[in-house]
Amino acid sequence: MTRTILDIHILQTVPPSNLNRDDTGAPKSATYGGVRRSRVSSQAWKRATRKAFDELLDKSELGIRTKKVAEELAGRVQTLDPSLTRAAALELAAETVSTATGSKLSVPKRKGKDAGANANANADADAEDLAGESGYLMFLSDRQFSALAALAVEGGKGGDVKALKDFLKVRANRDRAKQAVDTEHSVDIALFGRMVADSADLNVDAAVQVAHALSVHPVEVESDYYTAVDDRNTDAEPGAGMIGTVEFNSATLYRYAAVDVNRLQENLGSGGNDEKQPAEATRRAVTTFLEGFITSLPTGKINTFGNQTLPSVVIVKVRSRRPISYVGAFEQPVPPGENGGFLRGACKQLATFVPELEARYGLTGDGQGIRHSWVLRVGTETSALDGLGAEVNLPELLTAVGDTVVARLAPETAAAGRGGAASDVAASGPRA
Repeated sequence: MTRTILDIHILQTVPPSNLNRDDTGAPKSATYGGVRRSRVSSQAWKRATRKAFDELLDKSELGIRTKKVAEELAGRVQTLDPSLTRAAALELAAETVSTATGSKLSVPKRKGKDAGANANANADADAEDLAGESGYLMFLSDRQFSALAALAVEGGKGGDVKALKDFLKVRANRDRAKQAVDTEHSVDIALFGRMVADSADLNVDAAVQVAHALSVHPVEVESDYYTAVDDRNTDAEPGAGMIGTVEFNSATLYRYAAVDVNRLQENLGSGGNDEKQPAEATRRAVTTFLEGFITSLPTGKINTFGNQTLPSVVIVKVRSRRPISYVGAFEQPVPPGENGGFLRGACKQLATFVPELEARYGLTGDGQGIRHSWVLRVGTETSALDGLGAEVNLPELLTAVGDTVVARLAPETAAAGRGGAASDVAASGPRA
């Protein structure tokens, strides 16, 4: 089977900032090519991408990652059966989650202490304090929570947890509980995967790989010494009310991510969409990730530095065999330009590295590697990349990639609906 792999390469310059801090509060860094580089962890950018989904997708298409699964589920149980007390809903929720995922929920020590200190609180408040939590973050979709809530209300009519336990002892019902958390995966679960430590069969292999963003040049950390004035001080009380330091750097970053489109389609299944066009659900997930990853930004110290930039370069390639990063283009650090700046030099190194790499490894033509290639670039500094793909803006890129995904996953569907400028853009990338 011909696979569909989406490679996303980005160059993005950020001014003084601290996007992603280490345990000392300094910007994260890494040694690459023998020099110290600025680094933004893959976890930080995946989190930023997931937060971007909040504006790109409906809540029903997303998941919730939390240890407080019983509390989340209890709210839905009460929505279905308003007659239930909070305490009863929490009991039903905990039993249902435990059966469905194999996870044991326990009351954290902090909650136990809080409950002891508030012994005279009402019953619902006590129940909330003693609500069990999973031992790790659990990732369930909105639809999965809803399915579990319906099952809890069906089996535990009137809040009878014993009746629910008997209900879930029936094999068919127990299987329904497990199926509820293993179908209808949300877009973010299908993309980023899920681990259920107590039930490996419920794990979802991620369809996305995200690299740590690295600066293409050496970086030094700088320190900002600041003071704050106490507004109530008088002339007799000179000096600052507070002093401190904030560490920061500035960098031109190389960012990379890869999407295994076939695995994404497998993870999504029908995804609650029209089963006659499952490729459309995958198109939506791919283009949502693409837009979210390109435009998102980790929010570390963002109010302090206001480092609100967008990428100067986005290169997207569709491959048939395996993902390939271009980080090797920057193993030799980019020197500053004649008038300063690293973007022009980074583009020149990339423009030299990419054609040679792909020619040497035979990554040319159908079945070998590249099928389509697009370049979104801003400014004259990026002109060296003109030959690496069809030039597009962001809306054109999303349409072209979406059309290509559908064409490769469901050729008959794409052929029936192909036409217009969007399809022309999708087919115009050079087959390098």
